[in-house]
Amino acid sequence: MLNKKVNGITCALLAAGIISGCNSDNTDDNGSVTESVSFTILHTNDNHGRFWQNDDGEYGMAARKTLIDTIRAEVEDEGGVTLVLSGGDVNTGVPESDLQNAIPDFVGMNAIEYDAMAVGNHEFDNPLDVLEEQRDLATFPMLSANIYNADGVRYFDAYKTFDINGVSLALIGFTTDDTAKLSNPEYIGDLDFTDPQDEATTVLSEIEAAGGADIVMAVTHMGHYANGASGSNAPGDVALARSLEEGQLDAIIGGHSQNPVCMEPGDNTSYADFEPGDDCTPDQQNGTYIMQAHEWGKYVGRADFTYSNGELTLDSYKLIPVNLKEEVTIVDENGDAVLDEDGEETTELVFIQDEIAADPDLLSVLQEYQTAGEAGLDEKLAETDAKLEGDRDIVRSQQTNLGRLIAFAQSDSVNADFGVMNSGGVRDSIPEGDITYRDVLTVQPFGNTVVVATMTGAEVNDYLDTLATFTQGAGAYAQITDVEMTVDCTAGSVAISTIGGEAFDENAEYTFSVPSFNAAGGDDYPIIDYIDSGLVDADALQAFFAEQETIVAADYDPVGDIVYINSTSTEGCAAQ
Repeated sequence: MLNKKVNGITCALLAAGIISGCNSDNTDDNGSVTESVSFTILHTNDNHGRFWQNDDGEYGMAARKTLIDTIRAEVEDEGGVTLVLSGGDVNTGVPESDLQNAIPDFVGMNAIEYDAMAVGNHEFDNPLDVLEEQRDLATFPMLSANIYNADGVRYFDAYKTFDINGVSLALIGFTTDDTAKLSNPEYIGDLDFTDPQDEATTVLSEIEAAGGADIVMAVTHMGHYANGASGSNAPGDVALARSLEEGQLDAIIGGHSQNPVCMEPGDNTSYADFEPGDDCTPDQQNGTYIMQAHEWGKYVGRADFTYSNGELTLDSYKLIPVNLKEEVTIVDENGDAVLDEDGEETTELVFIQDEIAADPDLLSVLQEYQTAGEAGLDEKLAETDAKLEGDRDIVRSQQTNLGRLIAFAQSDSVNADFGVMNSGGVRDSIPEGDITYRDVLTVQPFGNTVVVATMTGAEVNDYLDTLATFTQGAGAYAQITDVEMTVDCTAGSVAISTIGGEAFDENAEYTFSVPSFNAAGGDDYPIIDYIDSGLVDADALQAFFAEQETIVAADYDPVGDIVYINSTSTEGCAAQ
């Protein structure tokens, strides 16, 4: 067990770049703590390119800076110290950011003065030279103890030690080992993602060998799953906390699952029905506090701690909304609802809490990136030699080149054996000629993510029995690639011949991609276990176009690999 001793870190460490000041009132001549030390952890996670506020004026990094600066000043006035942490996934999600390799997001984090971040799986959505550019730009460390180069040396620092008025805090970083499944092999082929639970024991020993720490916390990108029920996902924060001896890890500041970790009071197995502005009880497992602040900078998590006589106490915790709004009914001076011309109640969006003013300096800097990003939407990604068919009446009734291209782009993005795309998610065609990001967003505007599921051949057969027999004309009609099969519309079943060009085997294991909307039961698809890549569907399509540069539309035409029988149509199961 880690020896969490007081190690008498002195002000000399400040000169070495470790944050915070020394308070001589907190230590005696031997460096021992003589009174309590208070500090605050502020945290966000899964920024996913949201450096700019949305169209309704919600969140945004400039308002986040104002909030964090206000809290930091308040804490410092009371003699405390503030650390600002990120649970990772700065990259991917908004085209204005994606087109600029998330540089505006890192610029914003620098201005806010983050102290450290966990490395997320989406930090590997680009070639490693882009990640290196981000690491060079960041004025804070990117931490991950469980990512190794081919030579056995860690790719990132495993941890960083901070001095909090004479008390040492070691902060360890961990990244989900699902990254190996979700990222492009061309980018991560030389990297090894080890099990965070195994790595935790190693790093704790390394910290002890370096002199120990009074407080040990982790900043992670692994996901919070209530009661450790991670399903198809790699084990997350709960499993990590339970894998260690009680007392070895004081807190986990997480990300990846993109949920507000607010538990039912007195119940560390169930999520509370949390709404913005509600009280929030963080999880606690095996003596370890576990926190996560949803996503996109919608909230700043605030945890106020006291360390006294070798004991750490969480004094208060909250998720502070960053300019989130709610829809309310407009009323007249008598308190009656104002009706529109159709007799319906009129509504408006109002701030849930007082509006947080955007920091003017950061807003001005980020405005330049926002303007450049918007201009980039019309830059050419690729070109197509013929129309990519996504017209509603056609794509919902037959396999089309665009529907199949999207399914292939998504399966390729997660290295799956085959791909499924609901036709209702294909919102327009792409005409012959140049293809821009704006075209991509017109075709896929919903912001669903690409998920990957693993099933046995027998389970795949049952799944496709449902999907492949949805009636023509419905949004549920499935575009399917890399599967040869016969669909019996009367029997409601399929007979699969090959998957991915290989003979079908009921006992083999297969992976496939499908939009998150459908994996969760949308369009009446079966609800399945899956791993959410977090990759937005439009981004997967944009990356595919950019990589191909030239699209030969006929390459994605249906080629007779799906044969429909017992239907009045050869293109699908016709409505009876």
